Amino acid sequence: MAQETGKLVSWKKKEGDSVKKGELLLEVETDKAVVEIEASGDGILGGVTAQPGSVVPVGQTIAWLLKPGEKPPAQTSPVQTGRTGAAALQMPAVEQESIAGPQGDPLAIAAAFNIRISPKARRLAKEHNVDIRRIKGTGPAGEIVAEDVLAAKGGAVATAPAAVDAPPPPTTTSMPAVATMPADLGALSSIGKIMAERTTQSWTTTPHFFVSRDVDCTELVAARKRFGPQVERERGVKLTYTDLLTAVIAQTLRKHPRMNASWTGDSVKANPDVSVGLAMAVTDAVVVGVLPKTDGMALGDIASRRRDLTERARANKLQPADITGATFTISNLGMYNVDSFTAIIVPPQAGILAVGAMKDRLVPVMGGIATKPMMTITLSCDHRVLDGARGAMFLSDVVEALTEPGRILA
Repeated sequence: MAQETGKLVSWKKKEGDSVKKGELLLEVETDKAVVEIEASGDGILGGVTAQPGSVVPVGQTIAWLLKPGEKPPAQTSPVQTGRTGAAALQMPAVEQESIAGPQGDPLAIAAAFNIRISPKARRLAKEHNVDIRRIKGTGPAGEIVAEDVLAAKGGAVATAPAAVDAPPPPTTTSMPAVATMPADLGALSSIGKIMAERTTQSWTTTPHFFVSRDVDCTELVAARKRFGPQVERERGVKLTYTDLLTAVIAQTLRKHPRMNASWTGDSVKANPDVSVGLAMAVTDAVVVGVLPKTDGMALGDIASRRRDLTERARANKLQPADITGATFTISNLGMYNVDSFTAIIVPPQAGILAVGAMKDRLVPVMGGIATKPMMTITLSCDHRVLDGARGAMFLSDVVEALTEPGRILA
């Protein structure tokens, strides 16, 4: 819903091909991932106006599914069936003198000077104090898009002073050969660029704070042994600690609606459903697969859905519904032997839980020392939605639930 443009990655059918409803038709790069789009009906693909690599406004017609012998409608300009840019807004005229240079409201400037600019680019221009009158848009019909604003912001950085050359080494000294590092590690993939933009936006605009706890996982290990065989027998999938964490956290979120809420820009919105997202590593990036209404899912359903999302994420076959609607995210790096870490919040969510590796540690027990499987979890919170006390109470309940998971999962 927050996206203004999408990039056409590839057509899976050619113009003139017959298409059946449900067949894979094209791939589109969204602001979260590259997703496959299925045909919504039967027909013959015709009137294609966008080619791979094209950046297209949301809602613009890029092709038609036609009946045999039918011709696509004639059109002199691209048809916009969804949202339109700021230039289409009917706003009163604004005198040029009332706009104080780069500090002016980009929306008012766009209206006054008839500048086409996407809402996302408008927001970035306002945040970074960029004068949109000095930007040449690269979007459709010259529209200014987010990348144009970021490029203009980067171009405003002052040039560094010239470096002073160091004296050359003495000619009598034999210098050993030094291996050189590659100057360029290669361009980011499309998903990598998306992740870079979204994490930068979150880190620079969301006031994060962090709380951590150590968890005794003795009962969590027992729960996996108890429920794992049944899940594998009935669903054909191995039960993981991530599955158990997901189930426990989904139930705990029901007791803490503020943690399950979203920041809307000027207020806090309560989400009616608990939908946990799982951070998943793919080539050059991380995507968040979503388990809709997680609190109502059985443990076997969670495990099956997690495996399906993971496999399709690695194969670059996620659908828009797979990455939409998460209200809280879990990022588990335990499989990489990471002891603990902090994670960046996925807007507009209010929190994300970072999970470290489970390891045996010596811990004090009843005046003595015992070896127990322990794990460190770290909660990142949006301070606009939660205060420290609320974050600490949620984490305390998570720890309590993980030390007695059978009570919730039975």
